[in-house]
Amino acid sequence: ARLGATLTGVDAGSENIEVAKAHALQSGLDIKYLNTSSEALAAKGAEFDVIIALEIVEHVADVPLFLKSCSDLIKPGGILIMSTLNRTLKSYALGILAAEYILKWVPKGTHQWKKFVEPADLVRGLEKHNVITKNIKGLSFNPLKRTWVLGDDLDVNYMLSAKKK
Repeated sequence: ARLGATLTGVDAGSENIEVAKAHALQSGLDIKYLNTSSEALAAKGAEFDVIIALEIVEHVADVPLFLKSCSDLIKPGGILIMSTLNRTLKSYALGILAAEYILKWVPKGTHQWKKFVEPADLVRGLEKHNVITKNIKGLSFNPLKRTWVLGDDLDVNYMLSAKKK
């Protein structure tokens, strides 16, 4: 928004939308916010050049339906960027035990390990809808530097970029 892009923020949670609106107002940003689901938007025929769905996949009730709706929302040639948690023992240890119970970065019970998505499953789920993965990178936290870095370790968090045919 600061660079002139037209943005639409979407969330099924009304509380999240209100917080986002307040942040945009405080920051002087012109962002349209919709309290709806990707499925409802897709059913209305909405389309976007770029969709960014970060840390959402592991919370939805129906992952295949979510992937279909995101795919339907991307214009041909458009880009999808997603991030989520991999379903590994390491992700359980770091994404749930450490993040929720030790570091308290997120409230206890935020994540359910069985809902974490393996990269191959996400790639296959998108390919069914003509959205082809271009890149996958791991997202790791360096506790000594207190920074996040992109790399090849997909064991916990990972990001995916894809393009619609």
